[in-house]
Amino acid sequence: MNKLIDLIEKLNDTHSLTLDEYEYLIDNRNDEATELLKNYATETRKKYYKNHVFVRGLIEVSNICKNDCYYCGIRKSNIYCDRYRLSKAEILGCCKEGYALGFRTFVLQGGEDGVFTDEWLCDLISSIKKNHPDCAVTLSLGERSKESYQKLYDSGADRYLLRHETADETHYSKLHPSNLTLENRIVCLNNLKEVGFQVGCGFMVGSPYQTTRNIAQDLKFIEDFSPDMCGVGPFIPHKDTIFKDEKAGDAELCCYLLSIIRLIKPNILLPATTALGTVENDGREKGILSGANVIMPNLSPLSVRKKYALYDGKISTGEESAQSLNKLKKSMNAIGYKVVENRGDINNNL
Repeated sequence: MNKLIDLIEKLNDTHSLTLDEYEYLIDNRNDEATELLKNYATETRKKYYKNHVFVRGLIEVSNICKNDCYYCGIRKSNIYCDRYRLSKAEILGCCKEGYALGFRTFVLQGGEDGVFTDEWLCDLISSIKKNHPDCAVTLSLGERSKESYQKLYDSGADRYLLRHETADETHYSKLHPSNLTLENRIVCLNNLKEVGFQVGCGFMVGSPYQTTRNIAQDLKFIEDFSPDMCGVGPFIPHKDTIFKDEKAGDAELCCYLLSIIRLIKPNILLPATTALGTVENDGREKGILSGANVIMPNLSPLSVRKKYALYDGKISTGEESAQSLNKLKKSMNAIGYKVVENRGDINNNL
């Protein structure tokens, strides 16, 4: 066998490679390696999750953000961004609608909006849990103190998504202003774990200045950190950022990396992201076929979906959530997978 195949076999057996080996796996990918990785990843995810796809109801609660990340369409200095913030009543309404459709996890995602104090969020989370005690609440609201994370967890939040963005400090500094550091991002991720959250990290594929070595560092970080979830999607430029002329990340490489991550941590909850579905029409289906097992349809009010523009061209149909979910179920059935209505916790395929 050649070295590439040997490394894939090693990863499948041991769930671990060296940094140099991850780099080799990426640099030398070919059709044979892609197919083998995909087969192993699919086989592995079916051991833990059968052919089930978990859906999360995504509610984009605010596009107001205090940060100025260079790649992001809702960065604070983007004067063209049409800002909004959902009220508690609007968010609870989204949850009510989602629950009726069969969603059992709600993902509250937003910029680092100063109005979202611990008190405000704890009241909201408690209300969601009171209304829907059998549901999981996932938060994706950025960097906060450990004390804040503890309060959110104590109020009933179950999971927290915080992409590490890149595991290389120099690369991180090229994507963010100096007040944001990889060191603090890692501190936040560790704090979330210590508090008790199911934690998700992740990175963009094809972000500006990214090297193969950087991606290998991301994979090694995921191996060492051992997250419960991992969000990986292609970088997509936004017209109102300094990276507006950069090209989007490669969807095929993204799917290749999803297969690798499935083998690194066999029971991981791995989304086929909206960004992947934006770059290619059947991107989410390709992600599922590469080892992913989570999809996050949008439950946000139709009036704000286009305003939550982290990048250009985001999937934002005018369809009601019910229509969107029915389409998703059909597309998953067509490739041999089944959307299931449960919380979809790690290792939970019932």
